[in-house]
Amino acid sequence: MPIYLRGLLFLSEQGKQSISSRNMANLLGVNSWQIRKDFSYFGGFGTRGVGYEVGKLIKQINKILKLDGVRKVALVGVGNLGLAILAYPGFRMYNFEIVAAFDTNPKKIGRKVSNITIEDASDIRTLKRRKIDLAIIAVPRDSAQETADALVEADTKGILNLAPCRITVPKKVKVITIDIAMDLARLPYYMPAS
Repeated sequence: MPIYLRGLLFLSEQGKQSISSRNMANLLGVNSWQIRKDFSYFGGFGTRGVGYEVGKLIKQINKILKLDGVRKVALVGVGNLGLAILAYPGFRMYNFEIVAAFDTNPKKIGRKVSNITIEDASDIRTLKRRKIDLAIIAVPRDSAQETADALVEADTKGILNLAPCRITVPKKVKVITIDIAMDLARLPYYMPAS
């Protein structure tokens, strides 16, 4: 669904009002039957022979993904990766707003980056009171589990883990781990020999 949403948002920016499943499939590099099948799980969104209304489908997918309102996010770790995350404008497309940033480095605490004042990581516990239940971990491997534990204690429900390691959390917390270097290491296997 997020892939479909990204494509639809692109079409909306281009002023496109409607699109067929075949044209959407060509845009996204998927099969048109897969699009129809995926949408059928959530009800009928399109009109046979006409296609899908782009604006209406964006609203429906946002509702399915629970992105129909702004979702506040906290960032933990404001090193090079964290700074890049704070500068990245793409989160707005999905209604995410990074509203808090934490670090342990005293030289960074109190600095303002992208209109966010970096806070001491010991204040992560304030997230629950601030109703921030999503977080991004961008800390070194040796701090990742401790950071995850603090986020769980602060009642975080979803964590995007960018630390190059596995973290353990209770089942009630959803974690997605992205290890950029490990994913890059998979590519040479698929490349033809030179």
